[in-house]
Amino acid sequence: MLTSLVSDHLLTMKQAKNSLRKPSRTSGPERQAGLISAAASLFAATGFQGTTTKEIAKAAGVSEALLFKYFPTKRALYAAILAEKAQYSELRDAVEEAAKKQDDTRLFTLLASYRIKKGADPTMLRLLLFSALEGHELSDMFFQRQYRAFHDLLAHYIGKRIESGAFRPVDPLLAARAFFGIIVHHRLLHDILGLTP
Repeated sequence: MLTSLVSDHLLTMKQAKNSLRKPSRTSGPERQAGLISAAASLFAATGFQGTTTKEIAKAAGVSEALLFKYFPTKRALYAAILAEKAQYSELRDAVEEAAKKQDDTRLFTLLASYRIKKGADPTMLRLLLFSALEGHELSDMFFQRQYRAFHDLLAHYIGKRIESGAFRPVDPLLAARAFFGIIVHHRLLHDILGLTP
């Protein structure tokens, strides 16, 4: 009987020591990624103006001071979100390659399928909508990084294909906007309004 008491006591003490250990520290890049993720979710839910740095820090599980260490302003944090979520170099390379080959089907499919796909992140569209509705300068930053490059590329491609006689004569910029408008409309219906096919 005495043995079991000593044994129970040792187990309890050992458990207490284990629970006193400090959690392992998160690396700088991991912490920064956590801050970006928390901020993106909050900005997408309540907008840029409707989200405080205090809320972002709380959602990320850090102090507000640590948030400011990584991102001195909300604008810097928003720019980091765009940089992380707007990684289009692979898509741009593939689209440019399809344009060189004049592969119309592949070019349009690449542009559409990048935004219309299962599991597409609705955060970017929500960020765009909130920043545009708030009249914030970030909506222009977002448009320049997200859409403008591809609008211009597609309008230029359509213009070249019209010149070669492959496409009917239309306004290339208007045709590019119409194409992307269809995609944005689809995203609005599915990602914002929750319409399922």
